Amino acid sequence: MSVSPALPPHMRALVIDRTGGAEELHLTELPVPVPVSDELLIRVLAAGINPIDAKTRAGSGAAAAIPGFPVVLGNDFSGIVVRSPYDTFPLQPGDAVYGMARPPRIAGTYAEYVVVSSMSVARKPAAVSHVEAAGIPLAALTAWGMVTLAGAAPGQRMLVHAGSGGVGHFAVQFARHLGAHVTATGSTASVEFLQRLGAHAVIDYSTTRFDDELRDIDSVIDLIGNVHDQTGTRSLTVLRPDGLLVNAPTGSWPTMQAEAAAAGVRVTGYKVAADARVLEKITTLIDNGTVRVNIDQVFDLADGAAAHRALEGGHTRGKIVLRVSDADESAA
Repeated sequence: MSVSPALPPHMRALVIDRTGGAEELHLTELPVPVPVSDELLIRVLAAGINPIDAKTRAGSGAAAAIPGFPVVLGNDFSGIVVRSPYDTFPLQPGDAVYGMARPPRIAGTYAEYVVVSSMSVARKPAAVSHVEAAGIPLAALTAWGMVTLAGAAPGQRMLVHAGSGGVGHFAVQFARHLGAHVTATGSTASVEFLQRLGAHAVIDYSTTRFDDELRDIDSVIDLIGNVHDQTGTRSLTVLRPDGLLVNAPTGSWPTMQAEAAAAGVRVTGYKVAADARVLEKITTLIDNGTVRVNIDQVFDLADGAAAHRALEGGHTRGKIVLRVSDADESAA
């Protein structure tokens, strides 16, 4: 195992002692985790916040998997390798990396150190800061998986709901990169942002019902489901025969299966998985300027409760990120 200089015995971590509101998040000190087998120890410089974090904190999401309290939430990180599994592993101490952890079974990324599998970490894009990189992994991996499952390709007409959000703003860019004609839905305030991302057409949901405007869409990236205004079910009506709706992360898709079958269209869900190889592809797209991450707000680790409230308030453009440390922010 390759190891950087001596570690402190304890670290700052943002934890919850029980599920509940954002006020349950608080700073404490925990022992620095110890990697085993093929795991890496990462010094976290920034941690991305995702809806699954807030849902788990509130008692849904992945809360059933919490092994005990206190628990550290957070999937996304960007930081510096401290310990590597072995001397010939491609990522060595001092390297700048980013990726996904898988809490709550293991401690998450709202902390100064995190242990991650070798299959869930990749070299950080050189074109972005650690704060920006921390906003990429879970949302971009989800978007890539959904867009490729939907078969984005030249000539395909794709509808992306909630196109300005964390997953949505990546989905718009990935679909455009893969050649699809992209229509995105968003609020009035998001129209210009979606146009800058490359959407060919934007529907302002506050003034226009998308199902009044669209027909014969090949695929729908549904990031809303039936949580709001029956968006998922209404989306089935705009698909061409045998068209496909891909839903995440609302879990609405099983309730739409009968209606989809009756309409002659298909519906499925998507669950993201950490994948270093896909992250490497995303790194290339970030570094060559094809895709960009938009950071909506940045909070210090101590202000995690405010960050969760901002996320739950909705209408974000891109990502919300926690700054864990200012040290080595310039590391590439």
